[in-house]
Amino acid sequence: MYLSTVSRPVADQPGSDQPGSDQPGSGRSGFRPRRRRLALVSGNVVALGTVSLITDVSAEMVAAVLPLYLVLGLQLSPVAFGVLDGVHTGATALLRVVGGFAADRFRRRKLIAGVGYTLSAVAKLGLLLAGRSIPAIGAVIAVDRLGKGVRSAPRDALITLSTPPEALGRAFGVHRAMDSVGAFLGPLAAFAVLLVVGQSYDAVFVTSFCVAALAVVVLVLFVRERPTDQSTDGPNVSVREAFGLLRAGPARRLVLAAALLGLATIGDGFVYLLLQRREDLGLRWFPLLAVGTSLAYLLLATPLGVLADRVGRLPVVLGGYTALGATYLLLAGPVDGWPLIALTLALYGGFYAATDGVLIALAGPILPARLRTTGIALVQTGQALAYLVSSVLFGLAWQAWGPQAAIRVAAVAVVGVLVLTLLLLGVPSRLRTRKVSR
Repeated sequence: MYLSTVSRPVADQPGSDQPGSDQPGSGRSGFRPRRRRLALVSGNVVALGTVSLITDVSAEMVAAVLPLYLVLGLQLSPVAFGVLDGVHTGATALLRVVGGFAADRFRRRKLIAGVGYTLSAVAKLGLLLAGRSIPAIGAVIAVDRLGKGVRSAPRDALITLSTPPEALGRAFGVHRAMDSVGAFLGPLAAFAVLLVVGQSYDAVFVTSFCVAALAVVVLVLFVRERPTDQSTDGPNVSVREAFGLLRAGPARRLVLAAALLGLATIGDGFVYLLLQRREDLGLRWFPLLAVGTSLAYLLLATPLGVLADRVGRLPVVLGGYTALGATYLLLAGPVDGWPLIALTLALYGGFYAATDGVLIALAGPILPARLRTTGIALVQTGQALAYLVSSVLFGLAWQAWGPQAAIRVAAVAVVGVLVLTLLLLGVPSRLRTRKVSR
């Protein structure tokens, strides 16, 4: 479907790295308009989507069983689980910036992304060696998230640099849809492994490693970093230039808004544990909750990405966090049974589809090409650090007040964050047209 009408960017003309050069119709974006109309996404986006698909099969196999393994198998308290869940996403957040800066400075985004994918693959074997040691498990999870932190910004920068600005929502929608196919298949694979071998988490970890190794091979063979992506003209990016991103108003507001939005997110593990407790689901069915979320994500990612290109990316992002607030209210409300499960997973998947790639598509045109990876890393770091805080706070609230009161507080927090985000980014035309000064 995607490969039949692929367009390829041509080499940038001299001066294409100047402000405004990637605006539609500028004639200097490196994309031929006639061929662009025929393309859904570029070949590089498809290749990166394939890598993400395979990697997510591996990651979600582990993520689907990890809450059970930690909370029920190792008897972790909600606070301890909140800390580990926060580490799972946020503890290595600052290294995202390091990875993003290194990718921009050395102009090797594919190489840095490959290092990240390799670290995550090796971490799957580390879970076997960690045994029942909570500190060791925490360290392995940190290495896995280090890999994700290192690879995410270079990967997303490659997508933005392989796509014309007016099609970024569509490109990220297609990439995230392919990614969500992996997220859909991962829990099913974990379910199948557990069905065959019984409650053997080691078998899940070994299978996950083999799948992750395959993703690294696909990255090496099929993802290309063209000269246009590397911005070879001009001096290397300096530390001062990278920090200068935060002196520009649009980028600074976007990073702050991303951090605020991260504070409103409590983490998948908590959402699924709340559903499992409310509906008294059997442990065997627990991994399938993630499948429902991934199915909704898969169905909605591309349509919402296209919608974001047409009506504006900020309204779609805000709509996604509205869906997140509705998810929390459902978990605290009177609805129960299969309607609760279906509605919760549909809204939760819609939240991810409306925010995950669309927020980066919103950021792309603001950031200069030579600092694109660093800027994306700053946005992702703001979210990840905030997520670490929110996971710990939610675990404390669960232990102090109980799960129902904690999820109601989370719903109120979403409303407050939406208001603040609208105040920060409430002039979407400025975000669409202004670029950071070089």
